[in-house]
Amino acid sequence: METDKKTETNIARAYERYLKLQRGYSPNTLDAYRRDLKKLLDYIEGQEGISVYDVQLSDLQHFAAGLHDIGIHPRSQCRILSGVRSFFRFLQMDGYRDDDPSELLESPVLGEHLPEILSAEEVDALESSIDLSKWEGHRNRAIIEVLFSCGLRVSELVSLKMSDLYLDEQYIRVFGKGSKERLVPISPKAINELHYWFQDRDTMNIKPGEEDYVFLNRRGAHLTRTMILIMIKQQAALAGIQKTISPHTLRHSFATVLLEGGADLRAIQAMLGHESIGTTEIYTHIDVSTLRQQILEHHPRNKKSAEKF
Repeated sequence: METDKKTETNIARAYERYLKLQRGYSPNTLDAYRRDLKKLLDYIEGQEGISVYDVQLSDLQHFAAGLHDIGIHPRSQCRILSGVRSFFRFLQMDGYRDDDPSELLESPVLGEHLPEILSAEEVDALESSIDLSKWEGHRNRAIIEVLFSCGLRVSELVSLKMSDLYLDEQYIRVFGKGSKERLVPISPKAINELHYWFQDRDTMNIKPGEEDYVFLNRRGAHLTRTMILIMIKQQAALAGIQKTISPHTLRHSFATVLLEGGADLRAIQAMLGHESIGTTEIYTHIDVSTLRQQILEHHPRNKKSAEKF
């Protein structure tokens, strides 16, 4: 193979094209992969006599140990090392290397992390805290209700188009990670909130090219993820919710209430757009935690034990 003529910069660009065109990654995901790959390439550059063509497992293990030594969080270490494996799989697949030295590269073991969730009553409190006399009031209620009723990622919400809504049929079309399309049912309450928002939206001066976006800011342009994060944190404070929440909390809450209601895990996987059922299984742990709390609070044996004290 005449790979000697290829510079690491050119390889990195080819890898980025692969992630963008073949894997369909979003600009934000591409930025994360680019930053993580730079960490690896900087490390390789600092080692005498090696390049991406002859890196061995031991080199990658030293790189991984260095991430720990400089204090990078284990979860971030896992993400970086996942990117390293992806990069070397690409090198082998595209003929830059005959082997993949990252096959046996291990990531740090993470403790189980259960995401924060909101009950339906807390979501109601969040929506009730919104001042509907303000211009953005109905918009914000619609945002919260769509996130909770459909389990969308915030990136999916900000890119949601009017042409993706099939409200008469009670479903919406969502383009998730890797531009994968899925159809998600939408509740009558969310549809109702959207119709209230559309009355305000119809009076706006919308910027050219932004006409198809569902959620807009005051200037008639589509919202950003940061704007929605700030709005939800502000409403949580106004509603007196002490939990640390984000738009993703509503997605977790959506999955949890479905599971508690008896929904099949595969159906939840399809609605969330998870590629792996393992990602969806985190919600079985949340459900067990909730069930345990319910048992402690409501089982008659526990009530009797509590009365003795």
